[in-house]
Amino acid sequence: MFDYVVVGGGRAGISAVEGIRELDSSCSILLVGAESHLPYDRPPLSKQLWTGKNEVSDLFVHDRAYFERASVELASGERVTEIQPGEKTILTDRERSERYGKLLLATGGTPRRLQIPGAEAEGVYYFRTLDDYLELSRDPEGQSILVVGGGFIGAEIAAALSMHGAHLTMLFPGRLMLERVFPEALARSIQEQYEQRGIRILSEDAPVSFASRGGWLAVETRRGVHLACDSIVVGAGIEPEIELARSAGLAIENGIKLNELLQSSDPDIFAAGDNANFPYLALGKRMRVEHWDNAIAQGKAAGRNMAGAGEPYEYMPYFFSDLFDFGYEAVGDVSSSLETYADWQDENETGVIYYLEDGRVRGVMLCNVWGKLDEARALILTGAHVSERDLHGAVHA
Repeated sequence: MFDYVVVGGGRAGISAVEGIRELDSSCSILLVGAESHLPYDRPPLSKQLWTGKNEVSDLFVHDRAYFERASVELASGERVTEIQPGEKTILTDRERSERYGKLLLATGGTPRRLQIPGAEAEGVYYFRTLDDYLELSRDPEGQSILVVGGGFIGAEIAAALSMHGAHLTMLFPGRLMLERVFPEALARSIQEQYEQRGIRILSEDAPVSFASRGGWLAVETRRGVHLACDSIVVGAGIEPEIELARSAGLAIENGIKLNELLQSSDPDIFAAGDNANFPYLALGKRMRVEHWDNAIAQGKAAGRNMAGAGEPYEYMPYFFSDLFDFGYEAVGDVSSSLETYADWQDENETGVIYYLEDGRVRGVMLCNVWGKLDEARALILTGAHVSERDLHGAVHA
């Protein structure tokens, strides 16, 4: 019997352990993670590792000694296969059975896999893990690589591989890369920068088949384009990992449905991270946020609440990216389906983009502007009606 069992060895899971230990120093904790590695941060896999700002050793949140000092039993390379809420028991793929007092599901998300012939061929990567990075980064120089997807992962990994001498093609169904987040003018500008750096863009298209051809891969697209490449990286987003929760009878709604304390429909089972659909209190709506900062904050909040804190999750998480020389941080709802107003110092390079709904700021993107997240959060929290005049210089670059 463990007082707390945390399922998921990613950032949300280890943050939950830290949250529990802030309030309960003597309880028993089991952390079960499917990967064989110690818990690590994912963002550098498509960012800092490629630029040399981080080494692989920098990724790990804690060393093994931390778990010994914190009296946490760490079960790496082990997968929970079933939850029995009535008996408050988990079962694993190693035929292990453990009872729990409180349970956290921090199982994250699973990369969306293509449903086409050859989708699982050797040389096709559904980029998500440290092992994926270690394999892909071995010797990309001179390699011909196809990146499927024009969203966050596709854009980041294409930039990273290009900077390491690979010959890149990007293939995605949208008209412009990152068009779900960037206003059209910015998305077009970024895409043009990629093309100027030699990256071939095939937009409004999708793969229909991959085939191994003795050391290389043949690709056919919906529009009849034929490609030959050494590797394929698929960045088609993730699906929240909810099967354990579903089979346990928990409420599901685009993820595991939680209350403001991060409890599921079973009050002894909590969730945090990419799989969590929670009340985003500052925006007044339910959301699922697939970003590192949310995993850290939400994991810690869930851990504290498992230990009895009773604190509503009110944090406004941010996310960030680096695309060659263009970097940004964003907070709130930054969907390009909203009305946008761009306050540029240098058009499509330096400035602030505001995302509005019914005349109120719902999200802010800081483009090559740093240290202003708190100002952006405060502006969203006011909930005031604003005009374009009000927004000019509202967050100072």
